[in-house]
Amino acid sequence: MNTTRRLGLIEIININAYWFGLSFMWNSLHQLVLPAILLNYVPETQKNTYLGLLTFVGLIIAMVVQPISGRVSDRWVSHWGRRRPLIFVGTAFDFVFLAILAWAGGLFWVALGYLALQFSSNVAHGPAQGLMPDLVPEEQLGSASGIKVFIDIGGQIISYLVIILVLDSKAPDPTVPIIIVSVIMAICAAWTLIGAREKPSTRVQPEDQPARPIRRTPAERQQAISYGWLIASRFIFLLGIYDIQAFAYYYIRDVISEADPVKMTGILLAAISVALIAFGLVGGRQSDRFGHKKLLVFSSVVTAIGCMLLLFARDPVTLIIFGSVTGAGIGMYITSNWALANQLAPKQEAGMYLGLTNIATAGAGAVARLAGPVIDIVNNAFPGRYWGYSLLFILAAVFALLSLVLLRKVTTKPEGMAA
Repeated sequence: MNTTRRLGLIEIININAYWFGLSFMWNSLHQLVLPAILLNYVPETQKNTYLGLLTFVGLIIAMVVQPISGRVSDRWVSHWGRRRPLIFVGTAFDFVFLAILAWAGGLFWVALGYLALQFSSNVAHGPAQGLMPDLVPEEQLGSASGIKVFIDIGGQIISYLVIILVLDSKAPDPTVPIIIVSVIMAICAAWTLIGAREKPSTRVQPEDQPARPIRRTPAERQQAISYGWLIASRFIFLLGIYDIQAFAYYYIRDVISEADPVKMTGILLAAISVALIAFGLVGGRQSDRFGHKKLLVFSSVVTAIGCMLLLFARDPVTLIIFGSVTGAGIGMYITSNWALANQLAPKQEAGMYLGLTNIATAGAGAVARLAGPVIDIVNNAFPGRYWGYSLLFILAAVFALLSLVLLRKVTTKPEGMAA
């Protein structure tokens, strides 16, 4: 399915526009809306626990649904192609569950809307990940991944800056933020559904799907093993990053003691995202030039340094500066990691393989949320010191470096390997 014709910038943007809406939605909810509105329904001393456990369950749902949906899309037959039908269906149901969240009257309805949204969103997410390997030639995967990161993180930045204007820290109401999220999601989904030029898919495509032996060749088995190690390395790296991201709102509220934690959290995450997006674009080009693995090593070290610096942040200025160092490392890592994943994924099974990356992405996000009860236990054991948050920064640095151990086991696809 992968084309040999080089694509123009507009064509690559069309393929990736959906990620802006998805990023806008989940970053709004996870980083600002959910932490704020949960304070309406849960005890102050258990806020990290409730946030952590709710999002843990949601991300487990994402981890299961996304690769299954991606696999279904690999074999989908329609005039619309194999990816876009499920993107349409999943996104349509997103609006139903966003409405439940917007008008939730208590903790039960917040949980129901959030968990159902995780299901529907990932029905669309898995197939959407297959668009790039289907439509982008291999020699452009690094640059295209950089553009994807630009769009994805652009959604993060805009979401933070918009939501801090419409969400009140003192009396958080999700209605207006979620209406904005729904409008952005509708625009971006329509953009990709119309602009991504998928060919009609058929059940039998001899020229694209030659008969495969029952048993994989040694080269194919090695490719699958390398992909597994890449997923494991990504999981370890993201585990520490998501720990910090998930509880940033409460960290700023407790440690930095900001009067408006919604605004300060949005500004901090926007600053980190600017660094992430800038170095993500640079990383895309350098990844094509020097190799994806080399850039992954460099970016992991930079991220570890940034996480350790965050230990010493005690005011908004140092927090933003040290956070930006961390963001630069994350940006280069995400771009080069995604490019390597696209390179290693067999083209005819790209939906399933790239859906499996969500074992690392959503899986790390889910496990990271289990730090919530630990933070509350440590913080409550030593009132006023907030050592639970310091533990997050140390673990994030350690995990970034540990990911390099697993990365050593990843071998890039040899010349002539069957795709």
